[in-house]
Amino acid sequence: MGEWLTTGCVLCAQNCGLKVCVEDGRMTRVKPDKANPRSRGYACRKGLKLPFHQYPADRVTRPLKRVGDAFEKISWDQALDEIAAKMTDIVADYGPRSLAYMGGSSQGGHMETAFGLSLLRGMGSQYYYSSAGQEFSGHWWVTGRVMGKQYNISGPDEHNTEMLVAWGWNGMESHQTPRAPLVLKGLAKDPDRILVSIDPRRSETAAIADIHLALRPGTDALLIKAMIAIILEKGCEKEGYLEDMVAGWERVRPWFEHFDTRRAVEVCGLAYDDVAELCRLMATRRWSFHQDLGVYMGRHSTLTSYFLYILGAVCGVFQTPGGNFIPGMLMPLGFHADERNPKVWRTLKTNMPPAAAGAFPPAVMPEEIMSDHPERVRAVYVSACNPLRSYPDTTAYEKAFSSLDLLVVNDMVVSETARLAHYVLPCRSYYEAWDTTFFPWTYPEIFGQLRRPVVDPPGECLEAAQIHTRLADRLGLIPDIPESLVTAAAGDRLAFGGELMNWASKEPGAFKAMPFVLAKTLGKVWDSAAKAALWGMLMTAPETFRQHAARAGFKADIFQGDKIFQSLLDTPQGLWVGKADTENPMAAVKTESGKIEIFIPELAQQAQKLSPEDEARDLEMPAEFPLILNAGRHSRFAMNTLMRNPEWNQGKRDCCIALSPADANALGLADGQQARVTTVAGSETGEIQVSDAVRPGMVLIPHGFGLNYDGKVHGINVNRLTLSIHRDPIGTPLHRFVPCRVEAV
Repeated sequence: MGEWLTTGCVLCAQNCGLKVCVEDGRMTRVKPDKANPRSRGYACRKGLKLPFHQYPADRVTRPLKRVGDAFEKISWDQALDEIAAKMTDIVADYGPRSLAYMGGSSQGGHMETAFGLSLLRGMGSQYYYSSAGQEFSGHWWVTGRVMGKQYNISGPDEHNTEMLVAWGWNGMESHQTPRAPLVLKGLAKDPDRILVSIDPRRSETAAIADIHLALRPGTDALLIKAMIAIILEKGCEKEGYLEDMVAGWERVRPWFEHFDTRRAVEVCGLAYDDVAELCRLMATRRWSFHQDLGVYMGRHSTLTSYFLYILGAVCGVFQTPGGNFIPGMLMPLGFHADERNPKVWRTLKTNMPPAAAGAFPPAVMPEEIMSDHPERVRAVYVSACNPLRSYPDTTAYEKAFSSLDLLVVNDMVVSETARLAHYVLPCRSYYEAWDTTFFPWTYPEIFGQLRRPVVDPPGECLEAAQIHTRLADRLGLIPDIPESLVTAAAGDRLAFGGELMNWASKEPGAFKAMPFVLAKTLGKVWDSAAKAALWGMLMTAPETFRQHAARAGFKADIFQGDKIFQSLLDTPQGLWVGKADTENPMAAVKTESGKIEIFIPELAQQAQKLSPEDEARDLEMPAEFPLILNAGRHSRFAMNTLMRNPEWNQGKRDCCIALSPADANALGLADGQQARVTTVAGSETGEIQVSDAVRPGMVLIPHGFGLNYDGKVHGINVNRLTLSIHRDPIGTPLHRFVPCRVEAV
């Protein structure tokens, strides 16, 4: 019959609770976990298809070394010795800027990040690239200025909001918040609440919304500027809020005065009365907003995020009930890296800062590798991600990665990126290892779940954190650990902690290498570096989290961290480990003034200059590329690169080129016909899907396809159609506005 074990989904950031049936050591069936306090019995079809992720045909079970055009199996000792020697030589010859780490951004496990960053910093480098930099660079950079820390991203207080504005967010398909389809349907059905969708197409969320503003693609920033101006024209701004909680308003306000709102709304392709009515609701309701890739990867990406903050401040939505709150966090998603600090690096070729909570944008990496700078990136350590299918401009990445002196890939499979590697190191899956995530999506509560192994790893697979530790050892980054400390790790945890701190206080470099030290002591006993590091994080958690945990019932004493850790062990479905300070929400704002600081001098000129006349001219499409490609449509049939076997979508139209009926008719194309999409970057061929949900002038292609699985390629790799240089000034690729044309094959 099998045994049902408790775990969580690793396929998106919601990490819904799951039960998996294990029979003869193999995962066979999946169902939602009703006991999980965050997802409460909800799971989408992706999570229920989990075995397709767990059991790919191209699984790696031993270290591989490239020899000519093929891979040979080698021992762990040989692999790590050779990698360490090459990495040491490269850094010695060309300096620490020659090394980059790309990883730490998995949706299923965050513990490897501490190890990857410790290794990178131990080698003297700051070049950390992640998916956060791919999607959020502009938004998180703005957040750092407005809210004081780049990771202080806010989310809607969905339980108390009277109106939720989904801006460029299709939660019915992409989630991005717990139980999103159920939450959105509940909002739409509630006669006392309003669901608004601002999206060029009639998405699944727009289809159930009370209000849908189908704006012209690429006009989000112009629309928000017009909305702020309309609210000011009518004298509806929250003056008391602006005075008490906002800094810089007097410097920002003139940008929106005497602005031609009617012409701006016209350029956006909307009716003025519809926009004015939404502005009235924003001025009179408790409302919140949830933005997504339609904003993050849209035209004027960073400016749009900035205007959203100003709009929210004008309407008084931040840190107020029913509005948007900075959530409590078990651990921040990254760290604050202000490029105004001279100690914070910028990239050498593109002069890009680490805007996304310490992460650099992957869009610039090919240029950094192909640069002629003597300190250019020459060695890249990739862990638990697949840049050649996940990041923009596959062609540029292939050329750049093929030129590296050293490319090391940690992965479960021989991915498209791994095929170019010098070494491929076999990772355990997230169902063969201990791990957790720190996504803060549940204001005011803070959720924690320590996922444990439910099946055994094959061959010689290790946790990514264990691989990092072994490599760090070879690189000489870990101080000598006394045998007494190793012995103490097998006994009482608190006694071990005392001995650890006593030793570390006397040992230079111990605290810098602490994740590795824990991995070689507790992690050796537990066969999990990740589990050991989590215990260490909880034992040394910052005071803010200790206060959050006390509100959830964990007494703030020296035993608090260990008690939380034990509770996570005892409660495999997860539990509330903390609660944000609802009495003093402004305490979460970490600006120098303690207020929401909405004047950003670097964006002032662009914000002031944006006009309907300039936008009308700039939005005219060239004759060669008359349509706008939305490169990366969210879909319940798209799964990044985490489910490689296309059989998980058997019988579904999972990767099509979606067009409006009007455009299909004008181009002489029919549903199901083969067609070619061409951009400046290249061409791809696929099946046409005609849908009246698509706005005329738009083309939609999902992400996560074009994977080479078991010798066959299924679907379109949409990143063949994007250029890495087609990006926002802060580095976010503009995937929601790619000029293209479509032709019959």
